[in-house]
Amino acid sequence: MAEHRIRRPRRFSLHPAAGRAVDDLRFIRETMEQSASFTALPGWGQVAMGATALLAAVVASRQSSAAMWLTVWIGDAILAASIALVATQNKAQRAGVPLTSGPARKFALSFLPPIGAAAILTPVLYQAGLARVLPGAWLLLYGAGVVSGGAFSVAIIPLMGVGFIAAGIGCLLFGWGNLFMAAGFGGLHIIFGFLIARRYGG
Repeated sequence: MAEHRIRRPRRFSLHPAAGRAVDDLRFIRETMEQSASFTALPGWGQVAMGATALLAAVVASRQSSAAMWLTVWIGDAILAASIALVATQNKAQRAGVPLTSGPARKFALSFLPPIGAAAILTPVLYQAGLARVLPGAWLLLYGAGVVSGGAFSVAIIPLMGVGFIAAGIGCLLFGWGNLFMAAGFGGLHIIFGFLIARRYGG
């Protein structure tokens, strides 16, 4: 009686030339992703952030205590961050750019450390009775984050960061915290947000 051998399915394997082509395509895609700029920063979102900062500056200037002044600005920071996240996500979806892409990750990893430093310094400086230096510190660190993150975005972003750094230096030299906060987080966001919206699709 003849034995029936079970035939194992033959494994499909790419031809060596096809395998090299796939590897080349993968390399090209990864190289393009790494060299691309993060363009999902929301121009109109920044305009909205600037508008809330102008309002916060007016409200903060009318507070009679440092605690209430700080509460106003922290509240505006939370609101502005929420606007930025939603607007960035919406613009990224419209452009078909995932926020997990290489440029987006690089932008976040460069932008977030100075913001984290500002969050840590805020209670430390306030508890030390140095609330007056907070506006300058916030502007400087935010500007540093924008400059470093902007290295992976469009050319106008680092320029905006330089503006924030200049505002921070001016604030530390001359005081007038609410005025410089309005000029920086309000005026610079509105001006550059409008330029970004016009040149880079919203």
